[in-house]
Amino acid sequence: MRRRASAAMGMNVTDMQALQEVISAERRGVLVTANLLATNLGISTASTTKLLDRLTASGHLERRPHPHDRRAVVVVATEHAHCEVRSRLTNMHDVMAQIAAAVPPESRGDVAQFLTALAAHLDDVEGPTPLRPA
Repeated sequence: MRRRASAAMGMNVTDMQALQEVISAERRGVLVTANLLATNLGISTASTTKLLDRLTASGHLERRPHPHDRRAVVVVATEHAHCEVRSRLTNMHDVMAQIAAAVPPESRGDVAQFLTALAAHLDDVEGPTPLRPA
């Protein structure tokens, strides 16, 4: 789902995750700095700088002065980004709701149990080892 949404918006999955992180933080009233974003995404600060450059150039994010620290910069999502993410995710959520509604009521408990077990085990599976420069 995340891959399709990011492709539809012309960005990679990490860029989409970053955009979602910023929007989510804004809703909670949290100021997002490049360091916070790097930590939350599990990427280097150098990668975060390139990511922010891409998302700023595409009109999805803006860098603004930090309101309490003159040395720092915060990252905010543009209105364009909010509208685009809302539109893409609303469409996907609508499809998911239609599919979920088609599951017979007597099967919903089994489906929920399966998805819960799957999610629990996927959290335990170690992902691929990140590539490192030689």
